[in-house]
Amino acid sequence: MQGFAAFRLLWLGQALALVGREMTWFALTLHAYEKTGLATTLSLLGFFHFLPLILFSPLAGALVDRYPRKWVMLTADLGSALATGFLLLMFLLGQLQIWHLYLVSAFSGALGSLHWPALSAALSTLLEKKDYARASGMMSLAESLAGVGAPVLAAALLNPLGLGGIFALDLLGASAAILTLLLVPIPHPQVSAKPTASLLEEALFGFRFILSRPPLFALQLMFFGINFLTTLAVTVLPAMVLAKTDLSEAVLALVRSASGLGGVAGGLLLSLWGGPRKRVHGVLLGMAFSSLALALMGVAEGPRAWAALAFMESLFLPLLNGSNQAIWQSKVPLEVQGKVFAARRMIAWFANPLAMLLSGPLADWVFAPRYGQGEGIALMLLLFGSLGVVWGLSGYLIPHVREAETLLPDAKPD
Repeated sequence: MQGFAAFRLLWLGQALALVGREMTWFALTLHAYEKTGLATTLSLLGFFHFLPLILFSPLAGALVDRYPRKWVMLTADLGSALATGFLLLMFLLGQLQIWHLYLVSAFSGALGSLHWPALSAALSTLLEKKDYARASGMMSLAESLAGVGAPVLAAALLNPLGLGGIFALDLLGASAAILTLLLVPIPHPQVSAKPTASLLEEALFGFRFILSRPPLFALQLMFFGINFLTTLAVTVLPAMVLAKTDLSEAVLALVRSASGLGGVAGGLLLSLWGGPRKRVHGVLLGMAFSSLALALMGVAEGPRAWAALAFMESLFLPLLNGSNQAIWQSKVPLEVQGKVFAARRMIAWFANPLAMLLSGPLADWVFAPRYGQGEGIALMLLLFGSLGVVWGLSGYLIPHVREAETLLPDAKPD
């Protein structure tokens, strides 16, 4: 089994694992907010996940290019299963504490720093170039399907099964990912000689590669900005929904599922369409339209309106991310994609933990005292979503961003 048929089997296992992880994340969000009543608790959950993910990314990229990508992914999936097993054990012993959630969130982030560049680079070797955008759409579709089904399943099963049952289902999903990985042959690019550089030197290679290509660096600065603005709002969005609905898990599940459904629709569209011929249009318009929906969520009222706008916000994310991924897969040689993709993610995603550190305190101690918890966070969505629209459209004013695809040649085949 090889090519797109192998990818489909790999995709199935990863999709099941995503469902399990999303169910756990939904359940932990409810558990943490019910215990503390603070938006800061939710922002810290995100912060402790993203900080190690970002810090370990360059080293992880070097490891991905040095070792078989299949075994790197297996290591990450096995570690994720162990983390969920720890949560299950603490719950069964009656010892589960908020700091345990922070600890596991940090461990999962470190594993994610390995998994994403390994998966991205593995798909580049497994697939032909013409299938890159379609595969990106299917991966976005898997994330979105998990986003649709996981909140509904978690909300429905949380009362009868409890947190322990959710953790057990997460373990089943991780097992499916491990099994399919073992069955799929993933080629590893041949290198001419054993690496002579240290891991640190290899980790820095990705940054040097990007900095020497201004269009790629400019694209990542665009992502840094949009990630910072949207994360300031999205991190505390569940707290707004819970505050305005008297801790209704059903309404939060509705909004989360609508968001996932929008991603499903966007992923299907990208899978069938393949995206615009000029990929940068998908990047910049995706930023603008998704931010617009987020801004409107700040002035909307009621579960139906929130759900509709959550759908719209997520509808454009596969177009945004899939278009960007296709640009990078075309411009970066296969044998260094692990290092370069890890550096690329660190540049763009370093905004996330910074925004998460700010968003909770802003909600709890700046906006909430003046406007109330729910209305204060709604104002944050309007403010930062509107700035996101401006930021996305501003990319058309920057030649290195607007003409990135023509300024850089395609990478030669390995």
